[in-house]
Amino acid sequence: MKNFKLPIGVYAITDSKSSKGKVFIEYCEELLKAGVKIIQYREKNKNIKEVLEEAKQLRELTLKYNVTFIVNDYLDIALIVDADGIHIGQGDLPIKDVRKVFGDDKIIGISTHNPEEAKQAILDGADYIGVGPIYHTETKVDVCAPVTLEYLEYVEKNISIPYVAIGGIKEHNLEEVISKGAKSICLVSELVGAEDTYSKTKTINERIISSY
Repeated sequence: MKNFKLPIGVYAITDSKSSKGKVFIEYCEELLKAGVKIIQYREKNKNIKEVLEEAKQLRELTLKYNVTFIVNDYLDIALIVDADGIHIGQGDLPIKDVRKVFGDDKIIGISTHNPEEAKQAILDGADYIGVGPIYHTETKVDVCAPVTLEYLEYVEKNISIPYVAIGGIKEHNLEEVISKGAKSICLVSELVGAEDTYSKTKTINERIISSY
């Protein structure tokens, strides 16, 4: 997608494993009510029928709130629900092949962990990159070692496309991430696992926005 810009603030990601038993669509709506402008559907441990049903529900909700909707990994699901974009990992289908199927008017994001992957993402036509994990995280299994704030600094200074900082980011270390220039920041368990997802998300989202 030409001239895509990530919204300043929280980049939300679903994670029912971290939600402490909350109803999926209810905690999603709390995120959106709190002012989140982009949300990624990422559920790794559900059967494909459940994934499709939840993606359909979240697609309807994002249209209601005028929020950008990204699907993680599942190209077929993204196509079926007409998601705004897809987010892939380094081991998934190549960006160029995803683009052929998904189209030029859709958003493609890819996770990166080092400068070489970031530069390759630009060459391959990614619309944005994920930068992380910044800190140690237990939200995602089989994740690489933390890339630290050093890689975040590199991306801020050298990479021309939008990026989202992700991985182990909590309210207590949020200022460190903001101080390096990150404008789109992902917090997962800190938000979906909060006792009051709405209030916690609203506070953090406004904190990021007010820094710029």
